[in-house]
Amino acid sequence: MATLLSAQCAVCLRKPGSQLHLRRAAARISARCYSSRTASSADYLHQSVVPSMHYQKSLPRLPVPKLEDTIRRYLAAQKPLLDDGQFTTTEKIAQDFQNGVGKQLHEELVAQDKANKHTSYISGPWFDMYLSARDSVVLNFNPFMSFNPDPKAGYNEQLVRSTNMVCSAVRFMKTLRVGLLEPEVFHLNPAKSDTDSFKNFIRWVPSSLSWYGAYMVNAYPLDMSQYYRLFNSTRIPKRGRDELLTDDKGRHLLVMRKGNMYVFDVVDRDGNLVKPAEIHSHLKYILSDSTPAPSLPLGILTSENRDVWAGLREKLVATGNAEALGLVDSALFCLCLDEESMRDHIHISHNMLHGDGCNRWYDKSFSIIIAKDGQAAINFEHSWGDGVAVLRFQNEVFKDTTEKPLVHPDSAPAAVDSASAVRRLQFHLDRELESGIKKAKENFDSAVSKLTIAAIEFKKGGKEQLKKSKLSPDAVAQLSFQMAFLRQYGQTAATYESCSTAAFKHGRTETIRPATVHTKHCSHAFVREPGKHSVEELRAMLNECSKYHGQLTKEAAMGQGFDRHLFALRYLANSKGQSLPSLYTDPAYGAINHNILSTSTLTSPAVSLGGFAPVVPDGFGVGYGVHDNWIGCNVSAYPARNVHEFLQCVHKSLEDIFSVVEGKPLS
Repeated sequence: MATLLSAQCAVCLRKPGSQLHLRRAAARISARCYSSRTASSADYLHQSVVPSMHYQKSLPRLPVPKLEDTIRRYLAAQKPLLDDGQFTTTEKIAQDFQNGVGKQLHEELVAQDKANKHTSYISGPWFDMYLSARDSVVLNFNPFMSFNPDPKAGYNEQLVRSTNMVCSAVRFMKTLRVGLLEPEVFHLNPAKSDTDSFKNFIRWVPSSLSWYGAYMVNAYPLDMSQYYRLFNSTRIPKRGRDELLTDDKGRHLLVMRKGNMYVFDVVDRDGNLVKPAEIHSHLKYILSDSTPAPSLPLGILTSENRDVWAGLREKLVATGNAEALGLVDSALFCLCLDEESMRDHIHISHNMLHGDGCNRWYDKSFSIIIAKDGQAAINFEHSWGDGVAVLRFQNEVFKDTTEKPLVHPDSAPAAVDSASAVRRLQFHLDRELESGIKKAKENFDSAVSKLTIAAIEFKKGGKEQLKKSKLSPDAVAQLSFQMAFLRQYGQTAATYESCSTAAFKHGRTETIRPATVHTKHCSHAFVREPGKHSVEELRAMLNECSKYHGQLTKEAAMGQGFDRHLFALRYLANSKGQSLPSLYTDPAYGAINHNILSTSTLTSPAVSLGGFAPVVPDGFGVGYGVHDNWIGCNVSAYPARNVHEFLQCVHKSLEDIFSVVEGKPLS
């Protein structure tokens, strides 16, 4: 259940982007569950017998951990990062917090949680954290996930792939909105729960009880409240705190090419998908449009500091651009048609993570980016949701476009008047806006020029071998990062691994802390004293790391980490205007939250690679996947760190670990 996320996240409770809106949306979707069974099956990806939001009402609530458990876990995570003197100080501060102000804040948080049973204790603060952040969303928040190529080469041609992806995306949206999308369920025993007979049974169990029915057969329905924000949604810059806007009346698509912006309808007045041959024609028209790239591309403004962008957006509205901006904001999603072909994985990573800033609207809930050679990816804005909803969308779109494409390499576009159907948006700019665009481009170029991305594929083993050896594949990958950092920099670093808590109502993420006393001990043995320990001793250390990492992962997925609890208590103290408790001013608290190794894992048949920038200037952004017989890492860094050397150290660490797994001594 771990998902690809940058190591930050957030959401809003009271504004237009509120949980109230989410609940109303879920209710609307549920109400329409059976209304369109007679519609053409071509409009839907599939027709689930279990309504999409069937489990939402009965999902368990995210637990608020016991304060003593949180403090125990916090101190255990601090232990490998501090010397004895520092640890004694931090331990005293933490215990004082637990017995004093922390106890009062915890009691208040529990009372607040009991009074808000429709949501989770982290949802409001997390939205707030994201939407109040003033840094650019580019590099700091938006991650990317690239699609694998279509196995049939002809379907990777830019126009064909674009048309098929747009059609599949609209089919996904329609399937979701009428409640026919299969509910998202984590099956521990699919032979029992992922069957027609179970689905035909559970559909008749009332929504208020349905989760318990799934639980009885070891299936865990996941929260789907974020899905509402996938389409027709945009983050709107506002001074101090942004807002999320969703306008599900929009029937048009936003397309960007060479920095120009176009809109055309992909859903007709009856709510049906526009004929694929017409969409094919409209996209062909855009790809052949000879309009030059604008010297002042408006999209670059979405990469600015949020307060700066908020001021410039107000100016845009004041100079007569409100209607055009409204079309951008309410579009189903953004399709970015790029002019370049991709040279390699590194080029793909840079292009899909940030590009040149001119052919993007980073504030859209998500954008599908398709390069000249058909390489495709999703770049998504992170405040509205986490990787779970986006990955489900990506998996379904990939499956649909590769198995049931609606347009083929030899398909002829419809003979329609695309020049009338497609509208190129025009914006009126005054001197202040022109200057703002130039400045935004300078800032963007300066920021992305500092980012280096590198990747490795370790081909000497993967998930299959590790599982046979009773080792957690994720634990081994994380241990290799700890060993690599020790080999390169001689120390243990604060490390973050994101874990989804979507098994709970309005769950977001929790942090796994992979740097432990066990990984520190094991890393020192492998890196500093390779000849001192027998293979059996080294193997026992690997087992200990794996077992403890497995425990941390299970706790995090069950909402039993310490990071979100401490975050919520701090948020509560701030909201009351209290001075910050000393736990939060302790340098050790600042250090453990300065995540030098920010990591996130992802494997999927649809996804080739994913990535994000480091979350601190002296950090690494580590996207990785443990596959059956190989391990891939896609890592980013700023000039303070050497990413190529780090990956050489990761490779060496994995070689050493697999040698020991195979019973060979370290060389």
